[in-house]
Amino acid sequence: MCSGGGGPWFDLALKLQSQSSNGEKRDLQVWLTDKYPNQGAHKNLTSTFDHRITSYPRSVDAVNVPAELPGFRTMFTAFHHFQEDDARNILQSAVDAGEGIGIFEITRRAPAAVGLVLAWVLLLFVCTPWIRPFRWSRLLWTFLVPIIPLVLLFDGIVSCLRTYRPCELKYLVDKLSFNNYQWDVGEQRCGLGRPRITYLIGYPPALRSTD
Repeated sequence: MCSGGGGPWFDLALKLQSQSSNGEKRDLQVWLTDKYPNQGAHKNLTSTFDHRITSYPRSVDAVNVPAELPGFRTMFTAFHHFQEDDARNILQSAVDAGEGIGIFEITRRAPAAVGLVLAWVLLLFVCTPWIRPFRWSRLLWTFLVPIIPLVLLFDGIVSCLRTYRPCELKYLVDKLSFNNYQWDVGEQRCGLGRPRITYLIGYPPALRSTD
Protein backbone atom coordinates (compact mmCIF):
# COMPACT_ATOMS: atom_id res chain seq x y z
CA MET A 1 0.00 0.00 0.00
CA CYS A 2 1.11 3.58 -0.75
CA SER A 3 3.94 2.06 -2.79
CA GLY A 4 4.74 5.12 -4.93
CA GLY A 5 7.62 4.07 -7.17
CA GLY A 6 8.01 0.66 -5.52
CA GLY A 7 9.94 1.33 -2.32
CA PRO A 8 12.05 -1.55 -0.95
CA TRP A 9 10.14 -4.36 -2.67
CA PHE A 10 12.57 -4.57 -5.60
CA ASP A 11 15.22 -5.85 -3.18
CA LEU A 12 12.89 -7.65 -0.75
CA ALA A 13 11.26 -9.71 -3.49
CA LEU A 14 14.60 -11.20 -4.51
CA LYS A 15 15.47 -12.07 -0.91
CA LEU A 16 12.09 -13.62 -0.11
CA GLN A 17 12.12 -15.61 -3.35
CA SER A 18 15.31 -17.39 -2.30
CA GLN A 19 15.41 -21.10 -1.52
CA SER A 20 13.59 -22.20 1.62
CA SER A 21 15.12 -24.61 4.11
CA ASN A 22 13.68 -27.66 2.33
CA GLY A 23 14.89 -26.53 -1.10
CA GLU A 24 11.49 -25.51 -2.46
CA LYS A 25 10.85 -22.16 -4.08
CA ARG A 26 8.56 -19.78 -2.20
CA ASP A 27 5.52 -18.73 -4.22
CA LEU A 28 5.74 -14.95 -3.91
CA GLN A 29 3.55 -12.40 -5.66
CA VAL A 30 3.81 -8.69 -4.85
CA TRP A 31 1.17 -6.18 -5.89
CA LEU A 32 2.24 -2.53 -5.71
CA THR A 33 -0.78 -0.33 -4.99
CA ASP A 34 -1.28 3.39 -4.50
CA LYS A 35 -4.14 5.84 -4.40
CA TYR A 36 -2.41 7.58 -7.31
CA PRO A 37 -0.62 4.78 -9.21
CA ASN A 38 2.76 5.66 -10.69
CA GLN A 39 2.39 3.86 -14.01
CA GLY A 40 5.57 5.34 -15.44
CA ALA A 41 7.71 3.88 -12.64
CA HIS A 42 6.01 0.48 -12.77
CA LYS A 43 5.65 -0.16 -16.51
CA ASN A 44 8.71 -2.43 -16.76
CA LEU A 45 8.14 -4.38 -13.53
CA THR A 46 6.51 -7.45 -15.05
CA SER A 47 9.35 -8.21 -17.44
CA THR A 48 12.11 -7.30 -14.97
CA PHE A 49 10.80 -9.40 -12.07
CA ASP A 50 9.16 -12.24 -14.01
CA HIS A 51 5.65 -11.34 -12.74
CA ARG A 52 6.74 -11.51 -9.08
CA ILE A 53 6.12 -7.75 -8.76
CA THR A 54 3.14 -6.21 -10.50
CA SER A 55 1.70 -2.73 -10.40
CA TYR A 56 -2.04 -2.69 -9.68
CA PRO A 57 -3.50 -0.41 -12.37
CA ARG A 58 -6.40 1.08 -10.40
CA SER A 59 -6.46 3.46 -7.46
CA VAL A 60 -6.34 1.71 -4.07
CA ASP A 61 -7.18 3.54 -0.86
CA ALA A 62 -5.24 2.02 2.05
CA VAL A 63 -8.36 2.43 4.21
CA ASN A 64 -10.44 0.36 1.79
CA VAL A 65 -8.36 -2.30 0.04
CA PRO A 66 -10.42 -4.23 -2.57
CA ALA A 67 -11.33 -7.82 -1.75
CA GLU A 68 -9.67 -8.90 -5.01
CA LEU A 69 -6.30 -8.09 -3.40
CA PRO A 70 -5.97 -10.65 -0.59
CA GLY A 71 -2.72 -11.25 1.22
CA PHE A 72 -0.34 -9.68 3.71
CA ARG A 73 -0.42 -5.88 3.51
CA THR A 74 2.69 -3.73 3.83
CA MET A 75 3.33 -0.01 4.07
CA PHE A 76 6.82 1.51 4.08
CA THR A 77 7.48 5.06 5.34
CA ALA A 78 3.97 6.27 4.55
CA PHE A 79 1.93 5.64 7.69
CA HIS A 80 2.89 9.03 9.16
CA HIS A 81 0.96 10.74 6.36
CA PHE A 82 -2.32 9.59 7.93
CA GLN A 83 -4.14 11.32 10.76
CA GLU A 84 -5.07 9.17 13.76
CA ASP A 85 -8.57 8.24 12.55
CA ASP A 86 -7.39 7.17 9.10
CA ALA A 87 -4.37 5.37 10.57
CA ARG A 88 -6.64 3.37 12.86
CA ASN A 89 -9.00 2.63 9.95
CA ILE A 90 -6.11 1.22 7.91
CA LEU A 91 -5.39 -1.26 10.68
CA GLN A 92 -9.10 -1.96 11.21
CA SER A 93 -9.53 -2.68 7.49
CA ALA A 94 -6.86 -5.39 7.68
CA VAL A 95 -8.46 -6.89 10.79
CA ASP A 96 -11.91 -6.90 9.20
CA ALA A 97 -10.51 -8.63 6.10
CA GLY A 98 -8.58 -11.17 8.19
CA GLU A 99 -5.29 -10.17 6.55
CA GLY A 100 -1.89 -9.59 8.14
CA ILE A 101 -0.36 -6.13 8.01
CA GLY A 102 3.13 -4.69 8.46
CA ILE A 103 3.87 -0.98 8.96
CA PHE A 104 7.50 0.17 8.74
CA GLU A 105 8.81 3.71 9.25
CA ILE A 106 12.39 4.89 8.68
CA THR A 107 11.55 8.29 10.17
CA ARG A 108 11.23 8.88 13.92
CA ARG A 109 10.15 11.74 16.14
CA ALA A 110 13.57 12.06 17.74
CA PRO A 111 16.55 14.46 17.53
CA ALA A 112 18.79 11.73 16.11
CA ALA A 113 16.39 11.14 13.19
CA VAL A 114 16.23 14.87 12.40
CA GLY A 115 20.03 14.93 12.50
CA LEU A 116 20.18 12.16 9.90
CA VAL A 117 17.86 14.18 7.65
CA LEU A 118 20.28 17.10 7.88
CA ALA A 119 23.21 14.80 7.07
CA TRP A 120 21.42 13.34 4.03
CA VAL A 121 20.66 16.82 2.69
CA LEU A 122 24.29 17.88 3.11
CA LEU A 123 25.37 14.69 1.33
CA LEU A 124 23.16 15.72 -1.57
CA PHE A 125 25.51 18.61 -2.34
CA VAL A 126 28.39 16.15 -2.66
CA CYS A 127 26.58 13.50 -4.72
CA THR A 128 24.52 15.63 -7.12
CA PRO A 129 27.26 16.21 -9.75
CA TRP A 130 27.75 12.43 -10.05
CA ILE A 131 24.10 11.49 -10.55
CA ARG A 132 23.44 10.01 -14.00
CA PRO A 133 22.03 10.95 -16.42
CA PHE A 134 23.72 14.30 -15.91
CA ARG A 135 21.48 17.35 -16.12
CA TRP A 136 22.44 21.02 -15.83
CA SER A 137 19.00 21.76 -14.41
CA ARG A 138 19.77 19.51 -11.45
CA LEU A 139 22.86 21.57 -10.66
CA LEU A 140 20.84 24.78 -11.01
CA TRP A 141 18.13 23.71 -8.55
CA THR A 142 20.69 22.26 -6.11
CA PHE A 143 23.49 24.82 -6.00
CA LEU A 144 22.43 28.15 -7.53
CA VAL A 145 18.78 28.05 -6.44
CA PRO A 146 18.72 25.33 -3.75
CA ILE A 147 15.08 24.36 -4.16
CA ILE A 148 15.77 20.61 -4.13
CA PRO A 149 17.69 20.59 -0.81
CA LEU A 150 15.14 22.88 0.85
CA VAL A 151 12.21 20.70 -0.24
CA LEU A 152 13.95 17.53 0.94
CA LEU A 153 14.88 19.18 4.23
CA PHE A 154 11.33 20.38 4.86
CA ASP A 155 9.76 17.06 3.88
CA GLY A 156 12.22 15.06 5.98
CA ILE A 157 11.80 17.10 9.15
CA VAL A 158 8.01 17.23 8.86
CA SER A 159 7.92 13.47 8.27
CA CYS A 160 9.96 12.90 11.43
CA LEU A 161 7.65 15.13 13.47
CA ARG A 162 4.55 13.32 12.19
CA THR A 163 5.81 9.76 12.72
CA TYR A 164 3.99 7.68 15.33
CA ARG A 165 6.02 6.46 18.28
CA PRO A 166 5.67 2.77 19.32
CA CYS A 167 3.51 3.75 22.31
CA GLU A 168 1.18 5.65 19.95
CA LEU A 169 0.98 2.66 17.60
CA LYS A 170 0.01 0.48 20.57
CA TYR A 171 -2.71 3.00 21.41
CA LEU A 172 -4.10 2.69 17.86
CA VAL A 173 -4.11 -1.10 18.16
CA ASP A 174 -5.94 -0.94 21.49
CA LYS A 175 -8.74 1.03 19.81
CA LEU A 176 -9.46 -1.63 17.17
CA SER A 177 -12.70 -3.61 17.16
CA PHE A 178 -12.94 -7.44 16.89
CA ASN A 179 -9.22 -7.55 17.48
CA ASN A 180 -7.92 -11.05 18.20
CA TYR A 181 -4.67 -10.40 16.32
CA GLN A 182 -1.13 -10.98 17.47
CA TRP A 183 0.60 -7.57 17.41
CA ASP A 184 4.31 -6.79 17.56
CA VAL A 185 5.32 -3.13 17.95
CA GLY A 186 8.78 -1.69 18.50
CA GLU A 187 11.97 -0.29 17.02
CA GLN A 188 14.69 -2.23 15.22
CA ARG A 189 18.29 -1.05 15.40
CA CYS A 190 20.03 -1.37 12.03
CA GLY A 191 23.62 -0.65 12.96
CA LEU A 192 25.84 2.32 13.73
CA GLY A 193 25.04 5.39 11.64
CA ARG A 194 21.84 3.89 10.27
CA PRO A 195 18.32 4.89 11.32
CA ARG A 196 16.15 2.74 13.56
CA ILE A 197 13.08 1.24 11.95
CA THR A 198 9.79 1.67 13.79
CA TYR A 199 7.52 -1.27 13.05
CA LEU A 200 4.03 -2.57 13.71
CA ILE A 201 3.17 -6.10 12.57
CA GLY A 202 -0.21 -7.74 13.08
CA TYR A 203 -1.61 -11.08 11.98
CA PRO A 204 -4.53 -13.35 12.88
CA PRO A 205 -4.04 -16.59 14.82
CA ALA A 206 -4.79 -18.66 11.71
CA LEU A 207 -1.89 -17.05 9.86
CA ARG A 208 0.40 -17.72 12.81
CA SER A 209 -0.53 -21.40 12.96
CA THR A 210 0.24 -21.94 9.24
CA ASP A 211 3.53 -20.01 9.19
